[in-house]
Amino acid sequence: MNLLQQGRKIAMAFILILVLTITTACGGGTVTEADRTATPTIGRDVTYAELERGNTPAGQSFGDWVVQTSSGLVKDAYVRDNNKLGVVISPQVSPNEVRPLAKSLVQGFEKNFPGQNLKVLVYGPDKQLILTTEYDRATNQIQYS
Repeated sequence: MNLLQQGRKIAMAFILILVLTITTACGGGTVTEADRTATPTIGRDVTYAELERGNTPAGQSFGDWVVQTSSGLVKDAYVRDNNKLGVVISPQVSPNEVRPLAKSLVQGFEKNFPGQNLKVLVYGPDKQLILTTEYDRATNQIQYS
């Protein structure tokens, strides 16, 4: 009987090992999807070009349009909250062209996002702020600072 019990234990151990091996090999791993609702932290390893052009679909479209139609004058653009436009100008924009460019951007911005006060921030090629343009919807006036 001792031999029969020992044989059973060996058989059970062998079956257990076989079952664990098969279920582990065939079971596959579980895949978890990344949380796409979380805003990623922009660190030193994220390049400037990876930032979004807008935090709304309309803002994204307008930012893309500004860059595409600028004939190389605007290297990058972003829209925040559908009332703030930031643009990075190229080195080929001369200092005396910055205000007219900002005015033109305000006019286009107002046509796409009417009925609100707007702000256009113009950054130089080095990404330093060089001009802030504010449009007051009540007075229909543009202020430069």
